[in-house]
Amino acid sequence: MRGVVLCGGKGTRLLPFTKVTNKHLALVYDKPMIYYPIQTLTEAGIKDIMIITGKEHAGDFIELLGDGSNFNANFTYRVQDEAGGIADALSLCEDFANKEKIAVILGDNIFIDNFSGIFNKFEKDDSVRGNPLKAMVFVKQVEDPQRFGIVELDEDLKVVSIEEKPVEPKSNYAQTGLYLYDEMVFRLIKTLKPSDRGELEITDLNNLYLDGKGLEAQIIGGEWFDTGTFNSLARAGLHIKTINK
Repeated sequence: MRGVVLCGGKGTRLLPFTKVTNKHLALVYDKPMIYYPIQTLTEAGIKDIMIITGKEHAGDFIELLGDGSNFNANFTYRVQDEAGGIADALSLCEDFANKEKIAVILGDNIFIDNFSGIFNKFEKDDSVRGNPLKAMVFVKQVEDPQRFGIVELDEDLKVVSIEEKPVEPKSNYAQTGLYLYDEMVFRLIKTLKPSDRGELEITDLNNLYLDGKGLEAQIIGGEWFDTGTFNSLARAGLHIKTINK
């Protein structure tokens, strides 16, 4: 399995800091933000990782991270020329994926859990041979579900629906920024149409897997931080400081 870290977006919620640099380079306690999603992948056994950035600060990422040897990994870089959505950014790594399953993580998401067992099972599981689709979303209960893509689960924890920032949420399980996809993902992305925002949405991609009965949900037990705001940055830093002690 190969890994992809998505570091696009303009980070407008972190202005004025993001006026001069990319938000994924912001310090979260004692490490740059992007170190944490990289760590999530490497701790799960993934060594080949592609980092996708916007063109404005691509050189900063290369200078900071290098070839990946300091992380016991191999890094490849790709530039997303224009902001076209998460699914659009993911489409850039088709050749890199080399027909392997992939783990995709957003560069501003910090997870405390170790997912090595789940990743390994997903990579090796061929139990759905009769179903050509297989994907997994990682979900976490939140207090403000209107802010997130919300995953509705039935009593057996099977995915029923996914809605992006619903006015009346059907659950409080938020879709976090961690996804596992099979080799069919790039074929499905090519069928997507831009949303009202003019972007290819990750929720639309996941709904294609849901329609094909190939989408699973994994509930996260540990803490999860979407560090795209100053408040969440502060909370994440304090939590990491505490567990480091």
